[in-house]
Amino acid sequence: MTMICVPILADDPAVAKRDAVLAAEMGADIVEFRVDLLMELEESLGSRIAIIKNLVEESALPCIVTCRPEWEGGLYAGDEDERVSMFEAVGTADSPPAYIDFELKAYTASANIKQKINLAVDHPKQQRAVRTRLILSTHDFEGRPADLTRRLIAMHDEPACAVVKVAYRARSIRDNLELFDILTDRQKPTIALGMGEFGTMSRLLAPKFGGFLTFASLRDESATAPGQPTIQDLLEMYRFRSIKPGTKVYGIIGWPVTQSMSPLVHNAGFEAIGWDGVYVPMPVAADPADEKASDASYIATLTALLDGESRVGFSGASVTIPHKERALRFAPSDLIPSKAVDEVKLLGAANTLMQAWTEFGAEYWYPDGFYILNSDATAIRHLLQSALGELNGRGVCIFGAGGVARAAAWIALSAGARVRVWNRSPDRVTRIIDCLNQEREQSWEGDLEIVSMDDVTTQQFDAYINCTPVGMAGGPDPDGLSIPIPDLPALPPETVFFDTVYNPIETPMLREARARGCRTIDGVRMFVKQAEAQFELWTGQRAPEGLFDRLVRAKLTDDRAAEEKPDA
Repeated sequence: MTMICVPILADDPAVAKRDAVLAAEMGADIVEFRVDLLMELEESLGSRIAIIKNLVEESALPCIVTCRPEWEGGLYAGDEDERVSMFEAVGTADSPPAYIDFELKAYTASANIKQKINLAVDHPKQQRAVRTRLILSTHDFEGRPADLTRRLIAMHDEPACAVVKVAYRARSIRDNLELFDILTDRQKPTIALGMGEFGTMSRLLAPKFGGFLTFASLRDESATAPGQPTIQDLLEMYRFRSIKPGTKVYGIIGWPVTQSMSPLVHNAGFEAIGWDGVYVPMPVAADPADEKASDASYIATLTALLDGESRVGFSGASVTIPHKERALRFAPSDLIPSKAVDEVKLLGAANTLMQAWTEFGAEYWYPDGFYILNSDATAIRHLLQSALGELNGRGVCIFGAGGVARAAAWIALSAGARVRVWNRSPDRVTRIIDCLNQEREQSWEGDLEIVSMDDVTTQQFDAYINCTPVGMAGGPDPDGLSIPIPDLPALPPETVFFDTVYNPIETPMLREARARGCRTIDGVRMFVKQAEAQFELWTGQRAPEGLFDRLVRAKLTDDRAAEEKPDA
C-alpha cells in the first residue's frame, strides 16, 4: 500500500507535535519532520539533537527525519559535519525515526560521511536490530537531471539504501510517464515524484504504480515542495485509497487547470456509482504568441497518453481553453464517432476525449477506439430548449467569438433560430459565420449574421448569451457587464439571459438581468450539464441527480466567503 506522508516544517517543536497529531487524525500514515530550522537554533549541537530526539519520540505517527541543505532545495545552511552527526545520533537513539532521508550527492561525497550515515541505519554488517532505515534521495528543482539513470543505479546499488527517492521539476505530463516507469521497474521500494504543477499527476497516481509513498500537506500554505496536494484533497477529492493498478485515468487538459472544478465533480461521481476511475489535472502548456510550440506540446502529450505501451490507463479527458480547437484539428477524422462527425466539425472544437476499452479476461483491458466529442453543445442545447421551448424563429444574440460562442451559434442556428453575434473583434465573428454558413445544411431555417453594438441596443431578442470572460472572477474585467442590459430596449420578463461564466455564480450581468425581472441561466448550470454529458459518455451511466450542481455551488460559495472574510 502506498503511504501518505505529511511533511512538517519543524521550526517550533510544540507546533510540529500538534501537526503530527492532526496528520494522524486526517488519515496520514507517516510524517516527515523537516528539521532544517531546528538545526539552525542558537544552541549547542547537543541541545539541538535532544530537541529532535524528543520530537521523534513523542510523534503521533512513525516519522522520517530530514534536514535538507540549501544546495538541494532546503533551508539548512549550517555545518555539514553537525548535520551528519545529528543523523548519526538520532538514528541510534532509543526511539529512532522510521527513516532518515539523506541526499545521494552528500552520501557519496566522502567515505567518512557514508560511514557515519551507515552507523545510523540498518546494514548487513551490524549486529543490532533494525532501528531506522535510509531513504537515499536526489532532487532537481530545474528539471529532469541529465544523469538520472546514473543516479538511480547508484541508489539501487547502495546496500544501506532501503528506499530510493527521486524528485525533480516536471516540465510536462510526459515527465510523469517516465516517473511511472521508474516505479514500475523498481528494484527497491521507490518514491518517484514530479514537482510543480506539471508533476501533480505523479503524486496522485503513486498507488497505481506501487510508489512507496506520496507527500501531502496539512494546509495549502504548509507544502514543502511545489505541487503537493493537501491531504484532504488527496483523500476526499481524489479518493487516493481507492486507486489501484487497474484504475482508469481521466483528466482535465488545458492551461492553466489548477482552479478547475472538474476533478471535484467527476471524482465524486465515480465514487457515487462505484466506478474504478480517477480524474486528475493534466496541464498542457500553451503560449498564445507561439502557436506552433503550443500545437507541438498538445500533440506530444496526447500521443504519449495514448501510446499503446503506456501503463497509465488513460480513458478520457475534458479539454478546456486553449486546446479545444487543437483537440479537433489534430484528430484524424476516423477517430470521431460517425454520428457526431458533422456536429463536431461544424463546431470547430472539441471538449471531450473518450478512450473505449474492451475487457479481456477478468482483470485486463485493452484500448479499442478513441472518440472526440463536444459536450458544450449538448449542454447549450438542453438549457436553451428548457428555457425557450421551440427555438425555431426565436431571436438569439450571442456575445463572443470563441469555441463556446460557436457552439451556441450552431445549436441555435440548426434549430431554426435567428442568430446574431457580436464581438470586439468582428473578424473573428466573420470567420465563424462564414464557416457555419458554408457548411450548414440547406434544410436549416435559421440565419446567422454579425451585428454592431447599435444593433444590439436597438433590436429585441428572446435570449442573450454571454460567451466572453467579462464578469469572471480573476478575469480581465470581473466587475464589467458582459451584455449592456441598461442600454437594451424594454424586454418582456420571459427574456432569457444566459451566462457561460460560472465563477462567480451570479455575475454582474445576471444580477442586472434579475433586477429587470428577466429569466436567467447561470454558468454553473452550463458547466454541470456539459460535465454530466461527459460523465455519461465515459461510464455509460447518468451522473447522480443534482450531485454536480450541489458540489460546484457549495465550493464557489465557500471560496467566495473565504475571499471576503476579513483578515483576523
